[in-house]
Amino acid sequence: MTQPTAPIELAGTRDHFGGDPVAVDARLVAALEAVAVVDTTVQGTADASRDWWPIAMHWALAGEVPRRAGAVARPASTAQVSAIAKLCNDAAVPLTVAGGRSGVCGASVPAFGGVILDTTALQGIVSVDETSGIVEVLPGTFGPDLETELRAEYGLTVGHFPQSFDIATVGGWVACRGAGQYSTRYGKIEQMVVGLEVVLADGTVIRTGGGPAAAQGPDLNQLFLGSEGTLGIVTKVWLRAHPVPPAERRAAYGFDSFTAGLEACRQIVRRGATPAVLRLYDAAESQRGQGGDGTRCVMLVLDEGDPSIIDAVMTVVAEVVMDLGAQHLGNELVEAWMHHRNDTSALQALTRKGFVVDTMEIAAPWSALGTIFTNVRSAMMAVPHARAATCHLSHSYLDGACLYFTFAATPPAGAIESTYVALWDAGQRAVLADGGNLSHHHGVGINRSRFVPEALGAAHGILVSVKHALDPKGILNPAKLALPSPFGTVAWP
Repeated sequence: MTQPTAPIELAGTRDHFGGDPVAVDARLVAALEAVAVVDTTVQGTADASRDWWPIAMHWALAGEVPRRAGAVARPASTAQVSAIAKLCNDAAVPLTVAGGRSGVCGASVPAFGGVILDTTALQGIVSVDETSGIVEVLPGTFGPDLETELRAEYGLTVGHFPQSFDIATVGGWVACRGAGQYSTRYGKIEQMVVGLEVVLADGTVIRTGGGPAAAQGPDLNQLFLGSEGTLGIVTKVWLRAHPVPPAERRAAYGFDSFTAGLEACRQIVRRGATPAVLRLYDAAESQRGQGGDGTRCVMLVLDEGDPSIIDAVMTVVAEVVMDLGAQHLGNELVEAWMHHRNDTSALQALTRKGFVVDTMEIAAPWSALGTIFTNVRSAMMAVPHARAATCHLSHSYLDGACLYFTFAATPPAGAIESTYVALWDAGQRAVLADGGNLSHHHGVGINRSRFVPEALGAAHGILVSVKHALDPKGILNPAKLALPSPFGTVAWP
């Protein structure tokens, strides 16, 4: 059974957050043990209480976890999940769901302690409707396991390949509205979900969705997609799948400016072409990892599917980019990207050296992207100790695209956390001021929670009302999405 991948070594198990965690007493532990496998060891609970949040990697090296849970329960069925939820609800103990723990915003961190519900015993494909192309899969299933079986046994693919593909689970994709690197062809996870089975805070089991293009009131799938475990616990997912593509084509191009590349991406998609991969790197990122010369902005294109469709898509791409003065760079750059696209080793290496490093992905209308590209990098570079702020476009849509910023700083040891907060405040607020959204696919977690009221405005009150209706005791993943919590507030940042 595939297990979560640790983000970095853990030098100790102290809590970083102030205040006392919510206790898990012996009676609740005994009740949980009667339902599922439970771990209450210090090391086991500490390991399960962290994800890939970059600032928490610095804490880990200093011997701290954000907050250590009192117990980790590992259910193996929906009935066990339901029983665990009911026990925690009755005891008014926080319950935080975790899968692969690959998130980078602290979404699976148990902010007030309590119980972690680890979904990784819920692994595997349950059934496949080959005629309709619908896959029923359990939420603790890791990406490679899902794709390997689908391709080998059924000749199908979901087409969802996030950078965290090797270490993330299906439930995590759903919880944070994940996006794969082939999303321009296949869509984000919310376009792939047919239906969900969800356990509510009181243990009630419900089913949402289930049919194509239904008009039977609001789409309740979308209520739980992106809710990060605050409204319910996903226990089954039905996904749309496609035949394994029979053909593939690749190309790379160079532009004199990032704005010229943005316009090319806009025209390509507006003409109806949807290559699976359409990525544009600024000059700095092109030089660092895509074979650029420090002045050229590199675009990578890959499409797969029926040869006749690919031919049409790649013809549109070539026409657009050449009209905008791009230089054809051959296909080798795409091959190189395919080999290193999921490598995260630099993050750990730089963290150990004391660097502050993180990424911020947002989406905005085409009309706002140029301004955001300029202003976000300027805002971040104005932060003391900032060393770099670079950008690439990673996902394109008819009305806009995702910009993915990478930033780094070299503060003194005593200013690591304050510098991290200042970089996020500068970058995220510049995005919101210029018409971008809060997140494209990493979600909110603890790190971005402070920005949610600004991003949603008065509509945040609707989210609060939904939370109160579905989880009146507030036990599910508290301290996320800026939702009020009966357990208090997290003293961060």
